[in-house]
Amino acid sequence: MKIIASYSIKGGVGKTAASVNLAYAAAKVGYRTLLVDLDPQGASSFYFRTGESKKGKGLFFSSKKNRLLRNVKGSNYRKLDILPANLSFRNFDIMLNSMRKSKKRLKELLAPLKDEYDLIVLDCPPNLTLLAENIFNASDIIVVPVIPTTLSERTLKQLFQFFSKNGYKKQKIHSFFSMVQNNNKLHIDTMKRMKSAYPRFMKSVIGFSLEIERMGVHREPVLAYASKRSEAQSYRSLFSEIVSRMGKK
Repeated sequence: MKIIASYSIKGGVGKTAASVNLAYAAAKVGYRTLLVDLDPQGASSFYFRTGESKKGKGLFFSSKKNRLLRNVKGSNYRKLDILPANLSFRNFDIMLNSMRKSKKRLKELLAPLKDEYDLIVLDCPPNLTLLAENIFNASDIIVVPVIPTTLSERTLKQLFQFFSKNGYKKQKIHSFFSMVQNNNKLHIDTMKRMKSAYPRFMKSVIGFSLEIERMGVHREPVLAYASKRSEAQSYRSLFSEIVSRMGKK
């Protein structure tokens, strides 16, 4: 079982769209996939038409395997399950702070699911908190969407600095450009500079697209309702690149 986290310190960069489409792409090619919505806003859950679970509410990190699986819901797609968010997730850091091994609780919680799933995708809230450190420990690969702007460049630098300072493996970070406007000179110049500074940037690029924004209207992945459009193909390309990188670990 592999765990992919879609994570960014900065919000509004396309991490939920990436989570939803990567999970769909994985299930489509046969991976038994679980999407875990860790963001209390529940955007991934909304896209897959799954409401919050009432079972075991607020007990996420103290749950055993069977209790956790009771919270899992099926999706409309074969081999794709959802562990939906609820508002109690806003208290994750309070819960974690009172626990032993507080930075590895998520890893311990997900490990028993290896018999149930081939791949787990984590849709993560945009915070650099104790929950984020749990995500860093649990994940095999952390995909980081980056809008090619100054603020996104700054937050990526902060992420790498945090990893270096706290002993996390920087090799886990796999950034990709998101919401790119090809006619925007600032975007083009920033991408060139960042590729030079961070040579591990993925080749796949997700462009700014109204078709992707319509996910909220369709309430499904863009890969599901517009699979032949270039916007959807970009996510398929991103998934293939991630699988290739997982194989090299």
